[in-house]
Amino acid sequence: MDLAEFRRGVRDVTPLLLGVAPFGLVAGIAAVNAGLDLPQAVGMSVIVFAGASQLAALDLIGRDAPLSVVVVTAVVINLRMLMYSASIAPHFRAFAGRVKAGLSYLLTDQAYALSIARFRSTDGTDRVAYYLGTALTLWVVWQITTVAGVMLGTGVPDAWGLEFAVPLVFLALLVPAMEDGPTTAAGLVGGAVAVVGAGLPLNLGLLVGATVGIAAGLASERVMEVDPSDGH
Repeated sequence: MDLAEFRRGVRDVTPLLLGVAPFGLVAGIAAVNAGLDLPQAVGMSVIVFAGASQLAALDLIGRDAPLSVVVVTAVVINLRMLMYSASIAPHFRAFAGRVKAGLSYLLTDQAYALSIARFRSTDGTDRVAYYLGTALTLWVVWQITTVAGVMLGTGVPDAWGLEFAVPLVFLALLVPAMEDGPTTAAGLVGGAVAVVGAGLPLNLGLLVGATVGIAAGLASERVMEVDPSDGH
């Protein structure tokens, strides 16, 4: 493995850790609010390793939602990983299946964005080394900050109202992501449906909101793709 490329990956991802670390702390605090102890919180963080879906799942767990609803909601939120995988897969085509399976576990928004930009701009790069430099760094920081969040959450009085941390983080993620028509439509429609559906049985409001939001975003994208000049 090219250690220089690995170190470059670590260096490139380091500025992004300023946003990842607080996110991990909130995930740990959310785990405490949902009733998970330290081993359970760490186990979930290691197995799932997906910030937004973890927070959504923890919110539903804290509301005693059925396990099936928790799992499906997390899967819907993480559907974007299918697109990331399809996009980055050609760069790892020559590697064995077990290697690609391990790399897929570490896939995140940040690791994908940095890696795909590096691969497209530079030929001959040790792609696995660079990818691991970014992805492993994110993984380590995420696990450490999750544990720190659990420890912090267990020591903070209930009167501090840390249950607001999760909605605030989702707002912080949502607003920058609404950068064009389709994403804005998805965010507004999905959020509105989730709020209106908060009283649905089995705590299905979040799942329904996410599904309808995705549909709204896709519909908006198709409308925008229509050329007004064709007269249709």
